Amino acid sequence: MVDNKICSKIRQTINKSTGSSLEIMKKNFFEGNKLKITLHILAWAVLFGLPVYFIKRWQIGKEFIWFYYLNTMISGIIFYANYLVLVPMFFFRKKKYIYYLSVICLIVSFFFVSDFSHKRIFKYDPVAVQEIKNKVPSADGDRDLPGSGKGKVGPPMKEIHIFNYAFTSLILVLFSLGIRILERHSQIEQLQEKLEKERLNSELAFLKNQISPHFFFNTLNNIYSLISLNTDDAQKAVLKLSKLMRYLLYESENGDTTLSREISFMNNYIDLMKLRMNEKVALNVIFPDKYDDLKIPPLIFIPFIENAFKHGITSRGNSFIEITLRTLKNSISFRCVNSLTKSPEEHESNNSGIGLENVKKRLALLFPDNHKLTISKRDNEFEVLLQINFF
Repeated sequence: MVDNKICSKIRQTINKSTGSSLEIMKKNFFEGNKLKITLHILAWAVLFGLPVYFIKRWQIGKEFIWFYYLNTMISGIIFYANYLVLVPMFFFRKKKYIYYLSVICLIVSFFFVSDFSHKRIFKYDPVAVQEIKNKVPSADGDRDLPGSGKGKVGPPMKEIHIFNYAFTSLILVLFSLGIRILERHSQIEQLQEKLEKERLNSELAFLKNQISPHFFFNTLNNIYSLISLNTDDAQKAVLKLSKLMRYLLYESENGDTTLSREISFMNNYIDLMKLRMNEKVALNVIFPDKYDDLKIPPLIFIPFIENAFKHGITSRGNSFIEITLRTLKNSISFRCVNSLTKSPEEHESNNSGIGLENVKKRLALLFPDNHKLTISKRDNEFEVLLQINFF
């Protein structure tokens, strides 16, 4: 159910992003990655700064400078019209034919703009240039090239202009299309990572909400049994339970807690369980006095302790529980061993409940490659070993 909702959310978000309007695309571009915007600005700064270098080095005339800037501006319009408008509005929305037709119209329309500007503003006349090219200086003065008006004609400047413009425009369209596709793939990957984190948080919250009722169910049963035996102990148990509830309802809702708070929580739980123990139960708890207060997920160790008290003690004979937690600089080692008061078959059946299965899932989600959980059962002993590495 959770996976289906997440997949549906991914599809809806991707469709929404690809079907956005022009205003949204512009907003995403200008409010997006600062590095991307900076690279665009630097590229245009280089393009507009090149004529300054050419002027100083080769003393090129003003006509070439204006000619260069005009072509650069037209190239920029073609690039960003395709990059910001045509690709997201048509190509990403699976309207390929409309996209191709729009690209052709864009290129053709700006060819006429380019050709008109060259002729009218900068006096660029391909026919006149052709006539100049058909004449070469010689010792005897200017003479017609062979074929100039009589035979073979020189290079067709009009056709060369069309070819250069078409080739440059095609490169710009393909380049802007490629960049936009790569950026979209990157955005989809980031979106999937974000949704995966949301899915992880939702599943962890779901698992924790399952743990809490299971935990309180067993604890309330213990308090109920204490009321008829010792009222003072029952009151102490209620006070301990209120501290546990405060931790579960408030402190553990932040996603992470500290090792010191988790140890305090486990101590309160163990103290609560001691109220119903008799002298036939050997309890040995070793928690470190000094340690690095690492950030850890809440309620990681308590299901094992709860399971030990549930299945490891009996009033009919001797039993034991050993709980040990050790810390290193970047790791935690937890060990919980208890006697089995029921037959292996009964214990196997009861052990398939909520607590242990949920903590296994949480560990797999939170520390997929950085934990080792070993659960072993012998004739009269149940042992849990958990190693968590923090990097």
